[in-house]
Amino acid sequence: MILEIVSVGTMQVNCYILASSPGSSAIIIDPGDQADKIQRVLDKDQLKPAFIINTHGHYDHIGCDNKFGVPVYIHQEDLALLKDPELNLSSLFSLDYQVKSKVKTVKEEDIIELDDISLKVLHIPGHTPGGIALLMQKPENKIVFTGDTLFFQGIGRSDLAGGSEELLIRSIKEKLMVLPEDTVIHPGHGPSSTIGREKRSNSFLN
Repeated sequence: MILEIVSVGTMQVNCYILASSPGSSAIIIDPGDQADKIQRVLDKDQLKPAFIINTHGHYDHIGCDNKFGVPVYIHQEDLALLKDPELNLSSLFSLDYQVKSKVKTVKEEDIIELDDISLKVLHIPGHTPGGIALLMQKPENKIVFTGDTLFFQGIGRSDLAGGSEELLIRSIKEKLMVLPEDTVIHPGHGPSSTIGREKRSNSFLN
């Protein structure tokens, strides 16, 4: 399996590229900026984008959704963010960004598959109404992409429109902290961690 991490944009969003093997199709998670940088990583392994998954609908995570000509998956509760610059926060940067690509909505426990890669949708609201994590089921089962829900030693903001710290913490505890402690966390910003490390030392959860 190929797993590439590309840090993009002024917010240093972690964009993830997943593929079964060189020359195959790829999943792009959160292509927030710098499409050319993402494309160079795809070209390195001769990968062709199949679809994009947005962990939530904020501009720093969706800013290149229109650049690859593929469908975009997002939780149904964040669908409105893709179409509304006020909700996706692009208006804060004097932009009027709307996703024009075909959009497919997902919900809790949906399975998103490509070749031998399988990702399970975990709905974790609180940063946005439709924030999700993506729990890998195949070919490995101890990797989770947490978007802006759970970070190394932190959690996502809850002071933006549609946010709730109480809901976010409860969702993290119910959906993520129950995973095996050696599950690797790949967040939307910053370094990776593990479930066990966050259980022991994340002050927001204790």
